[in-house]
Amino acid sequence: MSENSVSRRDILRTLAVSAVGGSVLQVIPAKAAEYAHQAVHNEKAASPAGKYTPKYFSPHQYEMLTSLCDTIIPKDDKSGGAVEGGAPEFIDLLTSENKKYQLALGGGLMWLDGFCSDRYSNLYLDCTPEQRKEVLDLIAFKKNAKHDPSLSQGVAFFAFLRRMTCDGFYTSKIGIADLQYIGNTALREFPGCPPLPEA
Repeated sequence: MSENSVSRRDILRTLAVSAVGGSVLQVIPAKAAEYAHQAVHNEKAASPAGKYTPKYFSPHQYEMLTSLCDTIIPKDDKSGGAVEGGAPEFIDLLTSENKKYQLALGGGLMWLDGFCSDRYSNLYLDCTPEQRKEVLDLIAFKKNAKHDPSLSQGVAFFAFLRRMTCDGFYTSKIGIADLQYIGNTALREFPGCPPLPEA
């Protein structure tokens, strides 16, 4: 098969399906992350409005995803956050090609809306900031699922979403700049390790 006969969709599917942990990244290999960010960038550049069009999530789910990514890594005085780094687009693009991600993230967003409806009589996005914080505090810790098994799906969803958000952010230009990682650099001579402080 020639290189030209391999479609963008085939590449994304391969990257998304073969994504495993074990690198610095928690879920996505670095090459897959780089490719996904470039694909999003190219789509935005080609769009008359300069915007990304979600591939998997409904408009409501994508708005939820964006809100959650912003909560996980908000912008601050030092750096932009997950939204500015393109984490929602990154997550949507890879999820569009991976059935396991669709189940984990799509199902998790439905679980979150259902939980909020039962608890607060509102969907997640219609809850007050205090209610959103309360539910996220419940699903942010594995120990809560041990005390209340009904939170298990929410805890698993939020743990996976956190990892995906971190992968999306810290492989973006903004995230790499935030890490202040300069990569390998050549030294004329090695000065050695600094001396240990005296005890």
